[in-house]
Amino acid sequence: MDVQWTQETLNGMYQYFIKVVPTEYTDVRGHVIQSNQFSVTEHFEKTEAGRTQSLPGVFFFYDLSPIKVFQNQTLVCDFTEQHVEFLHFLTNVCAIVGVSGIIDSFVYHGQRAIKKRWRLEQAEQEAQV
Repeated sequence: MDVQWTQETLNGMYQYFIKVVPTEYTDVRGHVIQSNQFSVTEHFEKTEAGRTQSLPGVFFFYDLSPIKVFQNQTLVCDFTEQHVEFLHFLTNVCAIVGVSGIIDSFVYHGQRAIKKRWRLEQAEQEAQV
């Protein structure tokens, strides 16, 4: 699925609420697939000059479920819940935080490179004038 949207307002606070539930799916043949179910809710708040209540930016809020869902593909679909070991849950949290840090680093350094290039182009244009 390819999703695209355009935001008319440039300044604002984007908030993404992400819920992750570990899931184990067993098909009819008995093959087990470790996966995750997730849902995302997006919220945008326009920021105005002089307002200090909200900062412009992108914010991600994670809700990691400590309960694992088991799904078996049979004639009747049944779900069972089982608590995940704390160390396994902690490992999942660390993995998500690590990936978030890597994405943040890419965005930060990419933004700095674009700004630097833009400033160089501006300086070259001013030098030509």
